[in-house]
Amino acid sequence: MAGAEGDDSLYPIAVLIDELRNEDVQLRLNSIKKLSTIALALGVERTRTELLPFLTDTIYDEDEVLLALAEQLGSFTVLVGGPEFVHNLLPPLESLATVEETVVRDKAVESLRKISQEHSPVDLEVHFVPLVKRLASGDWFTSRTSACGLFSVCYPRVSSSVKADIRQHFRTLCSDDTPMVRRAAASKLGEFAKVLELDYVKSDIIPLFTALASDEQDSVRLLAVEAGVSIATLLPQEDLEALVMATLRQAAEDKSWRVRYMVADKFSELQKAVGPEITKTDLVPAFQNLLKDCEAEVRAAAANKVKVFCENLPEDSRETIIMTHILPCVKELVSDTNQHVKSALASVIMSLSTILGKDNTVEHLLPLFLVQLKDECPEVRLNIISNLDCVNEVIGIRQLSQSLLPAIVELAEDAKWRVRLAIIEYMPLLAGQLGVEFFDEKLNSLCMAWLIDHVFAIREAATCNLMKLVEKFGAVWAQNTIVPKVLGMANDSNYLHRMTTLFCINALSEVCGQEITTKHMLPVVLKMSTDQVANVRFNVARSLQKIGPVLDSSALQAEVKPVLEKLATDQDMDVKYFALEAISVLALA
Repeated sequence: MAGAEGDDSLYPIAVLIDELRNEDVQLRLNSIKKLSTIALALGVERTRTELLPFLTDTIYDEDEVLLALAEQLGSFTVLVGGPEFVHNLLPPLESLATVEETVVRDKAVESLRKISQEHSPVDLEVHFVPLVKRLASGDWFTSRTSACGLFSVCYPRVSSSVKADIRQHFRTLCSDDTPMVRRAAASKLGEFAKVLELDYVKSDIIPLFTALASDEQDSVRLLAVEAGVSIATLLPQEDLEALVMATLRQAAEDKSWRVRYMVADKFSELQKAVGPEITKTDLVPAFQNLLKDCEAEVRAAAANKVKVFCENLPEDSRETIIMTHILPCVKELVSDTNQHVKSALASVIMSLSTILGKDNTVEHLLPLFLVQLKDECPEVRLNIISNLDCVNEVIGIRQLSQSLLPAIVELAEDAKWRVRLAIIEYMPLLAGQLGVEFFDEKLNSLCMAWLIDHVFAIREAATCNLMKLVEKFGAVWAQNTIVPKVLGMANDSNYLHRMTTLFCINALSEVCGQEITTKHMLPVVLKMSTDQVANVRFNVARSLQKIGPVLDSSALQAEVKPVLEKLATDQDMDVKYFALEAISVLALA
C-alpha cells in the first residue's frame, strides 16, 4: 500500500480488490475515491472490461462507500472512452439505483441523469430506456422509485413509439400499490409534464395529477400540489379553469394541514402561473382562508407570502383587493396567538406601505406596526425595526417619528432590562435607517443614558452599541458627539460610571483611530490611574493594555510606561497583576 501511494499509475486492480475487501471502512472509502486514478492507470479498455464488471458484481458495501461510488461514476464518461462507450456505466449505476439506502439511490439517479445527456439518441433507445423500464417494473419499490427520476431526461430524445411506452410506464407508477413509489412519481410529475407535448399533458398528465391530488396519503397529495403549479404554467389560460383549478381549490381546503401548508408555500408561483383573472376569482378567497387557517404553520406560511401576493395582484384592482380582502386578515394576524405567525407577518407587513401609499399607511398600517413594535416576542419587534426604511420612504421621517418613535423610546426605558437590551441591539440598525441628524436629535441621549444603567449587561451592550454607531457614522461624528460625553463620565461620583468610561474607551479606540485616542482619550485614562477605587485603577491598567497598540511608540514610552510602572507598585494585588501584565504585553519592560 505504501509503495502504491507513491506512484498512482502503478496502482493495479489487484490492490484495489484487496482494499475493497479490507475490513476497515475508511480504507474501502479511500480506494473508491481514487477510482478515477485507477481507471486512468488501467486505460479505457481495461476500465470497461475489468473495472466496471468488478464494481457491478462485487460491491455490496457500507452506504458511505456506495454513495461515493455512485457519485464517482457520474463523471466517468471520459475514462471509459467517451460518449460512444458511456452505456458501459449503466450496469453498476443500475444496481446502485436499487439499494435500500435512499441517499445512495438518489445519487445513482443523479449520475444516471447526468450521463443520459452523453448518450446518442440511438444509444438512449438501445441501452438507457431498457434500464428505465427494468427499474420501473422491478420487484422492489426501491427500483421503481428510482425510475421516476429518469423518465424526463430520456423522453425528449427518443422516437414517438418509445415515447408512448415511457408514458405508459409512468402512468403505471403513478398508481403503484406502494405509497413511496406514488410519492416519487408525484414529485417528478411536474418535471415530466414539462418535456411532454401539450396534448399529452392534457390527456395523460392531468388525470394523473387529479388522481395523485386525491391520494389517500397526504405525503403524496402535498407533492401533487407542487406538480400542479408546474402544470399550470404549461397550460393555455382557457384550459386552466377546466383542468386544474378545481383540484387546486380542493388542495387549499385539504383535511391535512401539511397539504394546505404546501399550497400556502407555493402560492406566489401559483399566482404567476394562473394569471390575474383566476387570481381575482379563485386565489383571493383561497388566500384569505389560508391566512385564517386553524393551523399556525399554515397561517405562518401564508403570512410570509402577503407581500409577494399583494405585489403581483392586477394593478387596476390591487388596492381594492388588499383593503377589502387582505387587510382585515392581516389585522387579525397582528395579534395571533402564535409567535411564528406574528414574526412571519412582521417581516413582510412593512412593505405593504409601498404598495398602499402614504394615506393608507398612516391610517391603516401604522397602528398595526405600533402593536407589533410592542409585542412581547423580540423577533416580532426586530422584524418591524429592520424594515422601517420602506415605511420611511413612503410617509417620511417626520410622520414616522411622531408615530413609532415614542414606542421605541418607551421600550428603551422599559422596566424589564431584557426589553431595554433588545432595543439596544437594534439601535445601530435603526440609526442606519433614520440617518445621523435624526439620530442625534432623537436617539443619542438614549444611547448615552444606557451607559449609566444600573444593570451591567445594559452598560456593556451600550458600550458595544457606541462602537457600532461610530463604525456607521465615522470618527469625526464620534469626536464631536460621543467622545466628550463619554469622557465627561470620568468625573462621575459613582465608580461604576467611571469604569464605564474605561470600557467605552477600550471599545472606541479601535474605531476612532490613533489621533483621537492619543489626543482625547489617553489623558483621561492616565488621569484615572490615581483613582481611590482599586477596581478603577486595575481597569486603567487593562485599558492601557487594550489601547496600547493604537498609540504610537513615543506616547507609549513617554506617557504610558511611567503610569504602568507606578501601578505595578500599587498596594492592591489585582492592580499590580494587571499593570505587570500590560507592561509585558506591550513590551515596555
